[in-house]
Amino acid sequence: MKRRLVLALVLCVLVVLPLHAEVASEPEGRYFDSNGVKIHYAIMGEGEPIVLVHGFTMDYKSEWGGRGLLGPLSERYKVIAIDNRGHGKSDKPHDPKMYGTEMVKDIVRLLDYLEIDKAHVAGYSLGGFITVKLLTMCPERVRSAVIGGAGWRKDVGDRGAGWLELADSLETGEGFGPMIAALTPEGQPKPTEEQVAAMSALIAARNDLKALAAVIRGMREAMVTEEQLRANTVPALSIIGGIDPLKADADALKEVMANLEVVVIEGADHPGCIASPKFREAMLEFLAKHSMTAAEPAAVGSH
Repeated sequence: MKRRLVLALVLCVLVVLPLHAEVASEPEGRYFDSNGVKIHYAIMGEGEPIVLVHGFTMDYKSEWGGRGLLGPLSERYKVIAIDNRGHGKSDKPHDPKMYGTEMVKDIVRLLDYLEIDKAHVAGYSLGGFITVKLLTMCPERVRSAVIGGAGWRKDVGDRGAGWLELADSLETGEGFGPMIAALTPEGQPKPTEEQVAAMSALIAARNDLKALAAVIRGMREAMVTEEQLRANTVPALSIIGGIDPLKADADALKEVMANLEVVVIEGADHPGCIASPKFREAMLEFLAKHSMTAAEPAAVGSH
């Protein structure tokens, strides 16, 4: 049991998960200037555009390519995969003011740069929270939204304090222990100190810890209100694992957000949700239902 838990947590940050063969065939990344910050992104496939927004400590290749989603999506859509600022090959400022809503604006600026009026948007974990904020800031730019492994809380309370503890831990070089503990499903044993140290070292090797701490501190600016969620007009889908500790946040989102469908993947934890074939199936079905073609009215005289 402990061995499976440790493996799952490592997969959560994808430091050892083998990437699918599809990643090797991806085009070289591109860059654009987002208000003074260099943002790395890639484009694959043709069709309606969809922007993919990855989670904390990840990059677009590990989140979406490593879970086998880039191939199926790029067969049907023009996939625009972004490395969030503070992550991957994008710039990594250490000022919390450079994050928060700036991470949301990066998506809008990229759409402007590519001359795209409206796109589907899908985010996982941190990317899911960014997507929720995008729906309240610029709903006119979003055709539909997939919110994976994320949600909402009216009162951040202890959860907010826990993430600030993680920021403190990263800034002092003590590692990712608070995150590992927070993502361990209820009822499962916590990893040992030695296991936490090993996982923290693996994650740290591919990240700028001060930039990640700044990401956390800046996210308070990206909070949304119940009133904003109830006013949502964009078709949205929440996909959450049944034993993901963030399911409470997804449940809270379900209670207040208009135009939201929910899919629960039973038995899936935080990393297991996006890696499940059921995640891919639910995402593709939802996107097809809200494509431009599906939205077009039937021709006069058709049956």
